[in-house]
Amino acid sequence: MQAHQGQAHLQRRFIWSLLLTGGIFIVEVVGSLWSGSLALLSDAGHVFVDAFALALSYAALRLASRPANNRHTYGFHRMEVLAALINGALLSVIVVEILREAWHRWQHPVAIKSTGMLIIAVAGLVVNLVVALLLGGHAHEHHDRDEHEHEAEAAPAGRGNLNVRSAYLHVLGDAGASVGVILAAVIIALTRWMWVDPIISVFISLLIALSAWRVLKEALHILMEGVPDGVELEAVAEKMLAVPGVEGIHDLHIWSLCPENIALSAHVVASPAAAPAELLASLNACLRRAFGITHTTLQVEGKPCGQGETVMLAAEAERN
Repeated sequence: MQAHQGQAHLQRRFIWSLLLTGGIFIVEVVGSLWSGSLALLSDAGHVFVDAFALALSYAALRLASRPANNRHTYGFHRMEVLAALINGALLSVIVVEILREAWHRWQHPVAIKSTGMLIIAVAGLVVNLVVALLLGGHAHEHHDRDEHEHEAEAAPAGRGNLNVRSAYLHVLGDAGASVGVILAAVIIALTRWMWVDPIISVFISLLIALSAWRVLKEALHILMEGVPDGVELEAVAEKMLAVPGVEGIHDLHIWSLCPENIALSAHVVASPAAAPAELLASLNACLRRAFGITHTTLQVEGKPCGQGETVMLAAEAERN
């Protein structure tokens, strides 16, 4: 019941954040057309990406709660990854368009209404900080609750509620871009150097390009069934071999359905005295505590079946 209430509370925070971000996006687009500022339009593009990321995170929260069915036996976790690919592609298009327009503005400077540009940029910064407080507050609550409830469990590096963390970082990045626009507006007001506007827009486009690279890299890694970040195959095998009754591990595979949902399958060579049911319970408890892996498929064998590669034997683990 408490988990359900926490999920509903988080979804409400995402809705408020999305409304605020969407509102400032409209204001910045209108303001950029009125003031003639490319930097402000670039920041609007960044805000659009933030709004998309927030909508993606909210949709992922809703879809992840849907149960699996006969046609989607793993559920709908991969929708988050597919949407991330779209997000990365849109980011890339925005970067190209900003750079193209910045080059044009550099060659042919455009008069800019710096006062209006400054006012709108400050409003954008305030909204970004409010959204960051909304999302960041939940991230800290989530972290403190996890530490209290799972003090004995070691969480894998770089994991947690990725939706909240990634959306939070998106908003912080946009706050930095808003600071850049404010700086450009002040410089233009004091010096009338119109070329500062395209320079700042290039800086913002580089921030967007960095976000695009991270999103595309992570999404493609997941779709290629790569081992999740923060999890090492050898470390998992060593932990499993440390469980009494395990003599060898082979055909070990670790992959992600989505950044927060890790799956594992392996063949486990058990000692003759080991009870299969107790061994499986011990292995699952070990994987859950050490790596947060809860979706496992383990095949217990009396001797290696020859399928897949041998990852590690008990004697090898003792030498390490």
